[in-house]
Amino acid sequence: MCLLSGRRERRHHQHMDTIELGEVSVTRIQHFDSWPLAPTNFFPETDQAVWTANRPWLAPAHWDADANRVRIAVQSWLLRSGGQTILIDTGLGAARPDVPAGAALPETLAGVAPADIDLVICTHLHADHVGWNTSLDNGDWVPSFPNARYLFSRPDLDFFHPDKLIEGPGRSAAVFRASVEPVLRSGQALIWDGSYVIDERLRLDLAPGHTPGLGVLTLDAGGDLAVFVGDVVHGPTQFLEPEVSSCFCHDPRAAARSRRKVLEWAADHRALVVPAHFGGARAVEVSRDGSRFAVRRWAGFSDDLIENASRPRAR
Repeated sequence: MCLLSGRRERRHHQHMDTIELGEVSVTRIQHFDSWPLAPTNFFPETDQAVWTANRPWLAPAHWDADANRVRIAVQSWLLRSGGQTILIDTGLGAARPDVPAGAALPETLAGVAPADIDLVICTHLHADHVGWNTSLDNGDWVPSFPNARYLFSRPDLDFFHPDKLIEGPGRSAAVFRASVEPVLRSGQALIWDGSYVIDERLRLDLAPGHTPGLGVLTLDAGGDLAVFVGDVVHGPTQFLEPEVSSCFCHDPRAAARSRRKVLEWAADHRALVVPAHFGGARAVEVSRDGSRFAVRRWAGFSDDLIENASRPRAR
């Protein structure tokens, strides 16, 4: 996703929660919240009636019903697995020309200094996922995590490269030059395609649609399963309307196919689904409900806004 301007709440303190999944710890690092668009603008094919019918559990965690704005959390995920410290996505970075600006990068990430990050996974190359890939140092943009390797997918590198880029929503040469090119120049990039095994517990696979090279991370640790889906799922009404993609998806139909594939696997394996932008309890187990999906249970991550986690009602 590439955020539009909208109502934004800046976080002056860091909200961090940790859960253990087998031998892997998962920590959520909050950057800020935004309420950029009405549901029918964010999800052009959604039915507003679905939001109204499910208001008791959507509001306020995922939707400001009074203002009729979708809530989007910009956040990173910090994983510790097999002796590696891994950061999933880096949020919106510092202000720079023609690039959206976000919150400041915390000096420590769940107690981890930037120099201690071993691997940065960029699920895709939208501005709100790569912004803190780089920081300004003596007038030059350099990798924020000096000892880390950065994982970029080949399809996204090709799609967003300025030599091939057609400027448009979510496609910006300025973002690539500020947040991707310095990493490529540094030699810290690992470029993957198809799938990529990080260790015996973590694997990346392509889920094209939102972007051509969006990667989902599957965690399989000691019987615990989770899938970090990036922007395959933007909001929980997509469980009820899995065919509905966001306005930020470059190929909405392919995004819908990837979403259904990922959610079917998660439902069948009782895997925790961890989207990039959920508020509320942040992560969720789903079950099949005919051609749709239902919330089985929410994860235990906390939120300032009180969530009513009752089961969605059918239309």
